[in-house]
Amino acid sequence: MITFVQGLRLWFAPGRVREEGETPDYRFSLANERTFLAWLRTALALIGGGFAVDQFLPDLRWGVRVGLALALLVAGVLCAMRAVNHWVRCERAMRRGEDLPASRFPALLGVLVAVVALAMVVIVVFGWEG
Repeated sequence: MITFVQGLRLWFAPGRVREEGETPDYRFSLANERTFLAWLRTALALIGGGFAVDQFLPDLRWGVRVGLALALLVAGVLCAMRAVNHWVRCERAMRRGEDLPASRFPALLGVLVAVVALAMVVIVVFGWEG
């Protein structure tokens, strides 16, 4: 738990990350930043999709509509938070000369998006009248 809290503090103190280890090649730091921005774009797309499902499918049964919208919105929130966490962990690993951290999050996010997409395919094929 202490390690988790210390990691959260680094989210808001990037200067402390720079105090660790050696400065990596700038290309790697910039690639890490581009990856961070890609995760944020993904988060924004998921959040936008959640709002779109809620606003543009009014004929869909309330529980289904809200469930799909919430799944996308929660995935967007988790994706945005994971982006920051992943950026910090990768930056620290590069500075320390360690292997980049492994993550199951991309697989989990992919499965969640696939489940929501499959539900949407079923709705499109079989209709959404309540």
